[in-house]
Amino acid sequence: MIRVEKLTKEFVRKGGDGRIVRKLAVDDLSLEIKKGEIFGLLGPNGAGKTTTIRMLTMQTEKTDGKIWYDGMALEENAREIKALIGVVPQHINFDNDLTVGCNMELHGRLHHLAGAERQKRIAELLRYIELEDTVNMSPRQLSGGMKRRLLIARALIHRPKILFMDEPTVALDPQVRRRIWDLIQEMADRGVTVLLTTHYIEEAENLCHRVAIINKGRLVDIDTPESFCRRMGKIAVEWHENGVRQYRFFDTRAQGAEFAATLEAAHIRRSNLEDVFIELTGRREGL
Repeated sequence: MIRVEKLTKEFVRKGGDGRIVRKLAVDDLSLEIKKGEIFGLLGPNGAGKTTTIRMLTMQTEKTDGKIWYDGMALEENAREIKALIGVVPQHINFDNDLTVGCNMELHGRLHHLAGAERQKRIAELLRYIELEDTVNMSPRQLSGGMKRRLLIARALIHRPKILFMDEPTVALDPQVRRRIWDLIQEMADRGVTVLLTTHYIEEAENLCHRVAIINKGRLVDIDTPESFCRRMGKIAVEWHENGVRQYRFFDTRAQGAEFAATLEAAHIRRSNLEDVFIELTGRREGL
């Protein structure tokens, strides 16, 4: 569905002393995302996740590399590709001078939906996200979770085949976050390809079919959450030494228990995607 080859983005600016400063935000990134897949981009702050999303959605011009959607090159087929994709941005960006219904109406018009179809689609989507009673309210009156759900509905108005979600559950409480997870899973079940960035490791572990871990703009590794953990070791032994938390990974619980018996105090548990993330990037993210 999406193929990226040697994607690169370099930002150039003048420093305080007048010298040219160059920052490579995305560095030679190549990956493929399958149709109907929930694909996660994980990385520390500044790793290049949002810049990658912005290049894929034509909001930021790439410096180098190639992008294909369904076999179509981005440069030659921008109009057709824009009709394929929906974007849920990280930041809330509704027009607060318009009602919820009018915000949806505006987005439908931008995608050239005919009047009757547009009204039917708006009503259908507001029911889907359980916000049909807010149609005449201002976005200012909505809670954070309601706004996030409305962002998803707005992105779906033209029935995109691919949905980009940049930090879709940031700053939401766990209950609302899990409701958003349900919506994402339902969309994938309907055949929508979802690419999401997140700092919540648990989110990626629960939702994503595959995860790409990036750091300093470069792809570190890519695999399923289960395979990542299996490769590192299914069992983690965790202990404190000189005030620092230490980890060691084993293929079986028996191996972990044998090692833990040599320590004064240790915790044995299943390894998880956060362990993988820390091992590969040296950074702890999320909850």
